[in-house]
Amino acid sequence: MTGRARTTARGRARRREREEQEAPGVPRAPESAAVSEPAQWQRTPRPLREEGPVVRPRQPRGAEGTAQSRGVKEPGLEAGLQTLSLQERRIGGVFQDLVVNTRRDMMHVKNSKTGSEGEVVQLIANHFRVISHPQLPVFKYNVDYKPDVEAGNLRQILLNQHIRKFGECHIFDGNCLLLPQPLRERKVEWVSTTEDKKIVRIVVEFSKELVPTSPDCLRFYNILFRKTFKELNLKQIGRHYYTEKIPLTLERRGTSLEIWRGYVTSILQYENSITLCADVNHKLLRIETVYDFIIYLLKTYPIILTPFPPPKRWSYSFLQQHKEIITAMKQPLLVSQGRWKKGQTGTQRQPILLIPQLCYMTGLTDEIRKDYTSMKDLAAKTKLSPKERHNSLKGLMKSMKEEKVQALLQLWDFRFDSNLLSLQGRVLSNANIFQGRRMVQANACGEWAREVREVPLLSPVPLHSWLLLYSRNCSRQAMILKDHLQEVTAPMGITMRPAHMIEVDGHADSYTHILQKYTRSALQMVRISCLLVFEVICILPNDDKDRYDHIKKYLCTTFPIPSQCVVKRTIEKVQARTIITKIAQQMNCKMGGALWRVETNVQRTMFIGIDCFHDIVNRQKSIAGFVASTNAELTKWYSQCVFQATGEELVNELQTCLKAALDVWCENESSMPRSIIVYRDGVGDGQLQALLDQEAKQMSTYLKTISPNNFALAFIVVKKRINTRFFLKRGSYFENPRPGTVIDVELTRNEWYDFFIVSQSVREGTVTPTHYNVIYDTIGLSPDTVQRLTYCLCHMYYNLPGTIRVPAPCHYAHKLAYLVGQSIQEKPNRSLSTLLFYL
Repeated sequence: MTGRARTTARGRARRREREEQEAPGVPRAPESAAVSEPAQWQRTPRPLREEGPVVRPRQPRGAEGTAQSRGVKEPGLEAGLQTLSLQERRIGGVFQDLVVNTRRDMMHVKNSKTGSEGEVVQLIANHFRVISHPQLPVFKYNVDYKPDVEAGNLRQILLNQHIRKFGECHIFDGNCLLLPQPLRERKVEWVSTTEDKKIVRIVVEFSKELVPTSPDCLRFYNILFRKTFKELNLKQIGRHYYTEKIPLTLERRGTSLEIWRGYVTSILQYENSITLCADVNHKLLRIETVYDFIIYLLKTYPIILTPFPPPKRWSYSFLQQHKEIITAMKQPLLVSQGRWKKGQTGTQRQPILLIPQLCYMTGLTDEIRKDYTSMKDLAAKTKLSPKERHNSLKGLMKSMKEEKVQALLQLWDFRFDSNLLSLQGRVLSNANIFQGRRMVQANACGEWAREVREVPLLSPVPLHSWLLLYSRNCSRQAMILKDHLQEVTAPMGITMRPAHMIEVDGHADSYTHILQKYTRSALQMVRISCLLVFEVICILPNDDKDRYDHIKKYLCTTFPIPSQCVVKRTIEKVQARTIITKIAQQMNCKMGGALWRVETNVQRTMFIGIDCFHDIVNRQKSIAGFVASTNAELTKWYSQCVFQATGEELVNELQTCLKAALDVWCENESSMPRSIIVYRDGVGDGQLQALLDQEAKQMSTYLKTISPNNFALAFIVVKKRINTRFFLKRGSYFENPRPGTVIDVELTRNEWYDFFIVSQSVREGTVTPTHYNVIYDTIGLSPDTVQRLTYCLCHMYYNLPGTIRVPAPCHYAHKLAYLVGQSIQEKPNRSLSTLLFYL
């Protein structure tokens, strides 16, 4: 689950939860042990709720998905969720999302959601079964500090002063205490003392009794497992723990880096069992504090900084939490406006003062990113092959056998299988791809560039009028580009006339001044399908963002023309001809042409992709990208942007977007589509109900107003940022699964109609699968149909003659939202809405 989706879904409470109280040990009413099924299943999903909360803020989260209590409902849970604060404490970092049972009303997958197509293969996943865990109820207590204590470590230290009263066997998350046995009293008050002799009162009050399989229990089990990392002396940075330092000195300007290798883990409930998902993680640190960087600036540039000694009261906090000592007492302070949180942008942020000596520089410098050798060295250290990843995870499980770790886990009767989870997958056949008069299939790596070389495009567009702008020091590169374009376009079937070549000064305004002059008078416009079609290519001396944004904004808003910007050094590369071939293909797509089509075996079906861009740096408005296919062959697309409040993920104007897309469809086809399949990217598991209540409901309601019975709708959530990995075992060797590998058993959820697809091949490291969750379906898509369709759409991204990680409409929506959010920051001109101008 992505971090941006988590923020609106839940947090950790700054004040204790207000839940219905019940005495520990008192017998309770019998509870269902399994998800109850309705007496009669209907073909259509349950009605979308008229009203409902977007998220339930109190639900804790896991690293990639959610745990479910198998239908066990905890007393007072609903009432408690409604009264909890949105401002919640984030200590420990292990959370779990609210599980919405989106499968129970889909009759066509009531009995099975497992497909059958494809070649069966045996896979290994980076999961370890939990073979033993607590079987008896446990007891949850709220913990309050008076006065309040912000530091998580200090809260733990103060509570541990009374460990004899509640025992070694306990789990504390900074806000709540979990015990295997109840305390003698419902509410107790203890007094603790800080190192500077200040008194802190701790109020511990009974909250509720939890069954071992409840979501809350799994959240605490994650906290328990993370404690084992502390026993192994791993270092915590952010939410994760790291064990191995890999020093790496880059030659580029002598930058020193440290790569820390660690683990990302989560204990969650899946189809048949609870498993521990473990993956290798890397943290890149520059061995340079902000204070060091400031000293460097003072020596290099004439900068005037005002010293501001940190207040004495800070020394206590740092000594207590981090054992850090400030040595440079005269250093300027860093002012942060506080962390940006979605849904809370209207609240006033209090500035946070940071001490440069205690802050380290993060990320890579531009010089490092541009240096091929440096990036290659980094990749060699961080991109682990399947075998290396497998061995590292086996080493993690071996370390769990250490005596101090076992002593901690045995307190709660926790044991893990020492072997990685084995399961079956299926490899789907590659889609049939049609280009020109040839039908081909992707090779074993999911690519077909070689198979269609020198083959005409499916729908070439003549390039009769085009303008080539270049700066004064790029004249040679301009000639190379022009000559190669003449060579590569002929085999594609593109007829191209000579370019109008104009030299400019190189600054941003010089490009737009020329464009203003030539776009209206000097060029002959060619009218195709009522659109003014010609191309502008700009060769840029470097990758200066301001120049690029200035040009793109003018050509996408003021005077809408398909455009291509190429950096000078790109044309100077050895593989320049290959690169220019791709430029020609992009030009064809941006002018309304098509490169190839894919055989989907479905008729009159519109495919829609939705994704959002959030500017977390400048905190500008969020951009939702909407892209829809507008013909049966999936070669024409309609796009629209929706500007929303900062951080807003759910889209509020989908009815307008859908109406416009259907209008364009009717211009291209003789009849309306019968089915609409939406691929929604960028949301987390905690927002599934919100998607049903808002986005799916908007589209469903609008379709009913057109024709109550003629439209069917499916809504599929796409999740890329997951920690699950799959390995194909061949003897003693491990390798990445082949493109088209589908997994719909073991690591899917009973509550969901979900599956994984490995849709691409990677040359370095371990491939990451994509998780798909069908949350709404009135079409009645069978598992084989939805899996095959999804994989076919991964062949339709026109920027690459190969398969990509997500379906093409989903990635088009991402590209559109990113371009508008990063560069244009205005709605593109409507005349571009039927062109792939954002490629």
